This record gives sequence, C-alpha cells and structure tokens, in this order.
Amino acid sequence: MNLQSLILIVLKISILLTVFALGLQATFADATFLFRRPKLLIRGFLSMNVIMPLVALILVMTFHLNPAVKIALVALSVSPVPPIFPKNALRAGGKENYTIGLLVATVVLAIVAIPVALEIFQKVTGVPLYMSALTVATKVFTTVLTPLLAGIVVRAISASFADRITKPLGTLAAVLLVLGVLPVLFAAMKAVLPFLGDGTLLSLAVFAMIGYFVGFLLGGPEPEQRSVLSLATASRHPGLALAIAHTNFPDEKLVGPLLLLYLIVSGIVTALAPKLIKRKAAPAEAEGGAA
Repeated sequence: MNLQSLILIVLKISILLTVFALGLQATFADATFLFRRPKLLIRGFLSMNVIMPLVALILVMTFHLNPAVKIALVALSVSPVPPIFPKNALRAGGKENYTIGLLVATVVLAIVAIPVALEIFQKVTGVPLYMSALTVATKVFTTVLTPLLAGIVVRAISASFADRITKPLGTLAAVLLVLGVLPVLFAAMKAVLPFLGDGTLLSLAVFAMIGYFVGFLLGGPEPEQRSVLSLATASRHPGLALAIAHTNFPDEKLVGPLLLLYLIVSGIVTALAPKLIKRKAAPAEAEGGAA
C-alpha cells in the first residue's frame, strides 16, 4: 500500500465517522424534515440545483478560463452538500432538523438531479457530459445515507450510548480528517499555484459568494434557515464533483486540486459573508430605529 492509498483510506474513514457521529444525534424525523415541508424543499432545490448551475454556465461561457476550471465549476454546481456540511451548519446556529433534512434531501435528489443537469449542460454547450443515476446513488448511499442512518438507528436503540460515543468519534474523525487533508492540500497547492493569477481564484470566489447570497435570499424568513441554506449553496460535495469530472474528463488532472482549492475559498467566503451582511444590516436597523 502506497502513501496515496493510505491517505485515501484515512479520508474515507474520517468521512464515515463524521456522518455516523452526526446520525448519533439525529432522528428519523430530522432526516425526513424537508420531504415533509415542500416549500422549504423547493427553496433548497432552486438555490442549489437550478440557480447555481445557471451561474456556473454563465461563468464558463462568458469568461476565458482554464478548461479544468470550467470543469470544476460545472461539477461543483450540480453536486450536493458535502458530508461534513452539517457540522459547520450547526456551529453557525442551524437547527438539527433543517440541517439534517437538507443534507438528506440534497443527496437523495442528486440521484436524479445530477444526470438531468449534466444532460442539460451537454445540450447547451455541446460538450459530452454524463453520469448515471446508479453511480450517483452508490456514492451518496456509501458516503452519506448509510452511515447517517446507522447512527440514527443506534440512537433509536440507546440514546445514552449514542451520547457517550458521539464526542470521541467526532474527535477521532476530526483528527483523521486533518491527517488526511494536509498532505493532499500541500500537493494541490503546488499544482494550482501557477493558475492563481489568471482568473481562477476569482471565478471560484465569485461562484462561492453568489452561492452564499442566493442561499441567504431563498432561505426564507427564519434566520437559522437562511444561514444553513447559504452554507449549503456555497459548499459542495468534492468527492461527487471529482467523480463527475473524472467520468467525463479522465485526463484532466488539475480538477482535483482545483476542487480542494474551492474548499478553502468557499470556507473563507462563508466565514466573511455573514459579517458583511451584519455590517450592511446595521445602518438599516439604525435608520429604522431613528424613524
């Protein structure tokens, strides 16, 4: 076993433990939350699966970007939220039912949404794009739904046991994630550094920022739901995005590093955007109070 294979195993174990630990604090009602609330489900679908693919299409057809950047943007725009998304969303103040429900809804809908979106992209751009529903289903079941449902079942059987093991498993998952990601990020940065001055970084930042504000606008009246949908729309599943890119462009080696770069860029954007919103909201509130 070489170092690359070992890193891949570590990352997979980290993701499985993260989602399993999340399931240990969730219920079946949380998992089906959005499917029982069609209006919220439609808002999330529009934000992530309609508007953002349109944004990606505009970016790739308007600007002279490296082909790998175009591939990365398209793949990201049709991918669901990443498995570690709920952890960040809950930290940002999201409620468990909406956060878990959005995770489950996006990965389930991705089974149909990804093949359909790629077909539309193909007809508009003339570039052959394809990924089967079976391939998408296999990935979302193995990386998200199975470990999440396993955690939910364990909690349903023994909530006290689930509470005891959640924190240790979460800590172990976080340590493994750092150990797996650091060497990959180092290699990725070396690969993408020559492209950072040609509009690559700007295009990724623009995509993430538009995603955040689209999610904020479509999140509805509840502040915590706006925060969660903002994060979800700006954050995408890098594993599925890479699978889409590799299926259609197996010789394009720069896409993987670009997807990792997007994780960093989107993390920065989603950290700064709430401060920008609060700053813009403060004068409006002051004027309203004065009136």
